[in-house]
Parts: sequence; C-alpha cells; structure tokens
Amino acid sequence: MSSRPIRFFHRGAVVEADPARATRTLLDWLREEALCTGTKEGCAEGDCGACTVVVGELGEGGALQLKPVNACIRFLPTMDGKALFTVEDVAEVGAGGAAASSSNGHAGPAGDAVQLHPAQQAMVECHGSQCGFCTPGFVMSLWACYEHHQARATRPTRQQLADDLSGNLCRCTGYRPILDAGEKMFEAPPRRLDPAPVVRALKTLAADAPLARADFHAPRMLAELAALRVAHPDARLLAGATDIGLWVNKQFRDLPELIYVGEVAELRVVEEHEVDGAKVLSIGAGATLEAAWAALHQRWPALRDLWLRFASLPVRQAGTMGGNVANGSPIGDSAPVLIALDAKVVLRQGERVRRLPLADFYVDYMKNRLERGEFVQGLEVPLANPRTLRAYKISKRFDSDISAVSAGMAIGLDAQRIVREVRLAYGGMAAIVKRAAAAEAALLGQPWSEATLAAGIAALAQDFKPLTDMRASAAYRAQVAGNLLRRFWLETRADAPLAEREVSVFARDTA
Repeated sequence: MSSRPIRFFHRGAVVEADPARATRTLLDWLREEALCTGTKEGCAEGDCGACTVVVGELGEGGALQLKPVNACIRFLPTMDGKALFTVEDVAEVGAGGAAASSSNGHAGPAGDAVQLHPAQQAMVECHGSQCGFCTPGFVMSLWACYEHHQARATRPTRQQLADDLSGNLCRCTGYRPILDAGEKMFEAPPRRLDPAPVVRALKTLAADAPLARADFHAPRMLAELAALRVAHPDARLLAGATDIGLWVNKQFRDLPELIYVGEVAELRVVEEHEVDGAKVLSIGAGATLEAAWAALHQRWPALRDLWLRFASLPVRQAGTMGGNVANGSPIGDSAPVLIALDAKVVLRQGERVRRLPLADFYVDYMKNRLERGEFVQGLEVPLANPRTLRAYKISKRFDSDISAVSAGMAIGLDAQRIVREVRLAYGGMAAIVKRAAAAEAALLGQPWSEATLAAGIAALAQDFKPLTDMRASAAYRAQVAGNLLRRFWLETRADAPLAEREVSVFARDTA
C-alpha cells in the first residue's frame, strides 16, 4: 500500500481530498470544502435523512450501482474509488451529462434556469416541501428509487415508496404529498443518468493503489486484511460506520487507527456452498445488511417484515450484518434470527479460521469470544433443515427504531406434530441475545398444542429477568416475550393457523 489522497468522482470529475483525520465525515467535506450545502445535517446519526446522498460503485459485470447513504456518518476515506451524487447534481442528470460543472445546480452554462428533474418537479407540484430543510434528502432518496425502477421498467407501489423513504424524516409537510410526488415523478418523460462517464471514471480509479494512511488502512484482499489485523490488533475495524459514526459524532471519541473492510471483495460475497458436506448460506462480513437480508428473505419469506424494519434503506445499504453481529448489542435484530437458524460465525486470525455457533459467541454485555488479532470473516446459515421460522420486532416506532424486544423462533415438527426441534432466541431480554433454554425444554418432545404453549410461556420466567429502561419496563418485556411465543403458535398451529394480516396491526402491502 502507498499513501495518497482520497480520490472519487463528484460533479463530473475526479476530485481529491486529504483530510487531517480519517473520521472526518463526508457531510463535513461537502459543506465546508465542496460548498455543496444542499446536503444538510439534522441528527448526525443517520436517522433523519437530511444528509442523504447517493453513492455509485461498480457492481457485477461492471454495471453502475447506486445506493442512498447517510453522509453524516460516512467517513470521507470510505469514498475512495467511488462516485458521489448530491442534490446539486440531480437537475443536471439527463440534461447534459452525469453532472454539469455549474457550482450551484440552479443555472446552466449560459445562466439559464436548469429544468428540474422529475423527482424535484413532482415535489413542487405535489407541495411536498414546506420548510425545505428535509427536502434535499427526500429528493436524493426519490432519485435513487427513480433510477432503480427506470432501469427495470417498473413502478413502485405506494408502500414500496414508503419503504424507500423510511430513512427520511419530515417534521412539517407530512408524508402524503411526498408519496404523491414519488408516484408522480414517473409520469414525466424519463430523465436517466448516463452511466458511461461515471463507469469510465470508476474504472480509472480502480487502478489506484489501495488507500493507506497512518490512521486508515483499506486492504483489498482478505489475506491482507488478516495480516493487518494481526499486526494492528488495537485498530478499530470499520465497515459501514452506522455504529462507529455515532461514537465520533455523539460521543466525540478519538479513533486513532481504522482498518476498513469495505474494499475486500471476498467479504462482500453472499452465496450457497457446502461445509463438511452440508449446504449453507454464506454471508461475508462485508456484505451489506440489504444484501444479507435479501438473501435470507429469499429462503425464508417470513423475514420480509423484519428485513424492511431493520433500520432504513440508507443504513442497510451501508451497514453490514457481520458488523451488526460483531457489535453484539443485546438489541441487535440480526442475532435472534441467525441464532434461531442455528447459524455459525466464521472467525479468522491470520491464516487460522474457526467456526463457532453464534449462540455461543456472546459472553456478556458487549463482550464476545473474539481473540486478539481475530475478526469476523462471515456467517454460515444451514439450509438443509426444513424448520418453520418466524421473526418479530417490538419497538415504539414501526420504521427506523431500536427494538424493545425482538425474537427469532424456529420449530421442527414430526408427522404427528410433536416438537422435535425448537430454537427460541430473544433480544432485549438480557445483557446478550440468548436462547430461552427453559422454554425450549418445555416444548421439546411435546405436541405442538395450546397446553404445551402455556408451559413454554411460563418457563420464560426462568430464562429472563429483563431490565427497565427508556424503551420498555421489565414487566412489559416479560409480557411481550410470552405474547410473541403465543403469536408464533397462532401462526403455526395445526388448526386454522393465522395469516400475518390477522395477527399484526402493521400488515402491509405484499407487492
């Protein structure tokens, strides 16, 4: 590796940046140096979406992939080799290039007014902006949605628009006119981004040496990452910064050395393969949350609701499931599902690779079994077992909220509907995500009946002594844990199992 400036494509050209610290955010650079002040800071934690921008990368086959992300928690060095689009670019898309050279996005080369993009024009016509502070972020999410569906000749449903906008908060306009604008933008003549100049620039940037600074390493090969981790065991591993970004912005923590895993292509792979003769779904630790949840949902459709409620689309496009698991929060939503599926975590230290049941990975609050110089390389979810799976999330808000209680539940019944296998994993009920061992024992070997259910619910009191905090009281959590097990039974019982719309007040459009 060699030290060099950070290089990325922005406003129609490759730009260079050399920040004093690796934890400088993309948002700060945009506002203070690029003078692109349309991108706003609201919450500084990736929750409100005022800072939404779109990042472009080369995907499979060299095609351009566009992802909305939060600039406020994106560290500037992670933009190296990528393309950046902000609200200043949108009006120029399809009107003379990927992004013209005008500095304010409001006037063309001759000073004439630039025609608004369909996403912007629809926001005007549908009265989707009031104070205007959140509007640029909404426009960027709408533009990413627009490009996605135009490329596929599809149109989003209103619910799909709402899901795509779940990371954008509006405090005054209300979401109805913004959703109206999302539908209306497809009625105008298409204004597509020309990907050719962007792809050319990204291919040129790909020839640069891997980025390396005293405080930031970005290896591109798994073996290089493993060696760096052993050589720098005290460095902080960085993936999407959806958690670490808050350490900087909210806790003002100093992170003197970072090892970024986002450039290691081997860690972004999600695929099926065999381990010891058994087929597994392998999820690389660098695979985004969106990619990981999509793969899990494809194999277990019941996970759709939890997938869409795991943070927002910009957070899922940046954060990784490997990072969520390594973080080890007792209210992380990935771990209960993965533990219910009997997943293993793949750990690497130098050349050594070992596998550990995820249920055994957590030791205590925010403590795990990682050894010095070791890191999470991936996750392996067994595919051969035909168990029935459900996942539940209880939070104060439907979208973009932290769980008070979450649960992953899997059961295997024989021909006589006797419980032959059961795994019940809960988050928010203890210092770690853990299985409900006593409740499982009460169910195992018993007929899957209401009497057995009652025994399982009663046994939960032996498994958990939850705490009271700002999200829920201990009594509420205990009651919810039992109610979720009852819901699981209602959805999987032999006689008249209930569909989602009959057990959830949040039943939604399934298109």
